[in-house]
Amino acid sequence: MESNLSVKLLSHTPDPEGVVALAAKLCYSDANIEDLKEAISKRDQQGFIEKIVKIGHHSVLEHISFTFGIEGVSRALTHQLVRHRIASYSQKSQRYVKYTEDFDYIMPLTIKNNERYRKRFEELMLEISDLYSEMISYDIPAEDARYILPNACETKIIVTMNGRELLHFFKIRCCNRAQWEIRQMSEEMLKLCLEVAPSIFKHAGPGCVTEKCPEGEFTCGQAADVRKKYIELLKKYNRLN
Repeated sequence: MESNLSVKLLSHTPDPEGVVALAAKLCYSDANIEDLKEAISKRDQQGFIEKIVKIGHHSVLEHISFTFGIEGVSRALTHQLVRHRIASYSQKSQRYVKYTEDFDYIMPLTIKNNERYRKRFEELMLEISDLYSEMISYDIPAEDARYILPNACETKIIVTMNGRELLHFFKIRCCNRAQWEIRQMSEEMLKLCLEVAPSIFKHAGPGCVTEKCPEGEFTCGQAADVRKKYIELLKKYNRLN
């Protein structure tokens, strides 16, 4: 079986751009917080926020958070995802959740489009599923039976990151050199962030969007095309001319 990627923004800091603007202005003002809050509410903060992000005053982005519900991804992806340590994760447990039917799995397109290896891949997944079910039926604990489950096994995870970490996450994981599955997921996360905080994420994406490709000799060699792709994406959400 194959699963489809689903990324949903479950919750986020109310008025994230307002919170960032307030935090930033507080650093440069002797006014009290209530007066600053009132002043901010009366003016468009788009330009100010974009300036703050551009000059690298990113500590104020740590005051806002975004929580995503992600389904239809592999354990191979989440093994990469949890390497981002400034985040919170809750993942479907293979210790406590038993697979009572054939488990869902993720199949890379390189395998899906190869008739020979797609068939062998599917056969192996079925063999693993049958052995797993047999062990469970003979009272092998799920926490032990799971040892045979593959990286391809579908999982679900809830992820919370602050605004600063998300900018870093998008810079690394939207890059062409990122693994295809986590890149696809990160692009969907970025689209959701742009819907609620377009000024903050106006120039988010891989490093080559706003600067020279940071990958050096490991560059994909397609920086111009990547830059064009993300500029078009960001225009869609960012009220750009």
